[in-house]
Amino acid sequence: MQSIHLNYPIVEGKDTLAMTPQVLAIGEFDGIHLGHQEVIRRALQTAERMRIPASIMTFHPHPKEVLGQQKYTQLLTPTAQKEQVLSKMGLDNSYLVAFDPNFMKVTPEEFVENMLIPMNVNTVIVGFDFTFGFRGAGTPDTLCELAAGRFAVEVIRPFQLNGCKVSSTLVREYLQNAQLEEANRLLGRPYTITGTVVTGDGRGRTIGFPTANIEMSEPFVIPTLGVYAVRVTLDGEVYNAVMNVGKKPTFVEDLEKPTLEAHLFDFSRMIYGSALSVEFISFLRPERKFGSVDELITQIRTDADKARSLLSDNV
Repeated sequence: MQSIHLNYPIVEGKDTLAMTPQVLAIGEFDGIHLGHQEVIRRALQTAERMRIPASIMTFHPHPKEVLGQQKYTQLLTPTAQKEQVLSKMGLDNSYLVAFDPNFMKVTPEEFVENMLIPMNVNTVIVGFDFTFGFRGAGTPDTLCELAAGRFAVEVIRPFQLNGCKVSSTLVREYLQNAQLEEANRLLGRPYTITGTVVTGDGRGRTIGFPTANIEMSEPFVIPTLGVYAVRVTLDGEVYNAVMNVGKKPTFVEDLEKPTLEAHLFDFSRMIYGSALSVEFISFLRPERKFGSVDELITQIRTDADKARSLLSDNV
């Protein structure tokens, strides 16, 4: 998959794009959940039938972040993670459009004339709730009208799972309400973050459970505070682990920012500075304050045993 950064407007003769006809799926696609995957799958199927490239267009930063919605400073799939997931789906091109104050003021008509037409789109695929242009004035119906026979438009219906409409908002709610299994079901894969191992306070090693303290590489949505069974990928190898996402209330008062600490089973290497990814498989329990270090150690043993069991059954 070729990744291409774009700015508005596309100027013919200046922007060096492969202007062959293409099928283009458009959306923010934060999370690339099952509903998003259906839009992308339709683009791939249409492109294969017509024997032309299949492409996707997303935006950075998230439009709602630019519009001041604070919760969108954290994402289910920040840019690098999104590109990684998309690269496995068989797309030919991924276009990342800079969503800046200039682009925010573009009308639906200007978006079509100065972005889509110069890209030589044959077919545009969007979800039923797609909006575009200044203040979200454009809808799928607007897109059909503006296409004016110059390109086709396909609108994908809401994707339902067990009677619920799959959405990024619902995935976020599940993650932040200890409903990890439900979130993973909507994503079609385990929720995953990436980061780097940094120096911690070293307390885990002193109580017999050394941990990798992880600094996130991108602004991911942090799941609810608690203990998780996770899988950690490091240097191409996958390790089962138990992870605490929290503020260490047994040792610290009013820690401002949650920490992510993973205890990898049967592992003893020093890995400071290493990049890794963490798949969240199962939520074990909420974080809580313990009356003593010994009580905490007993609980960690219980958590680790439960995580080992769950992960051995969940291959």
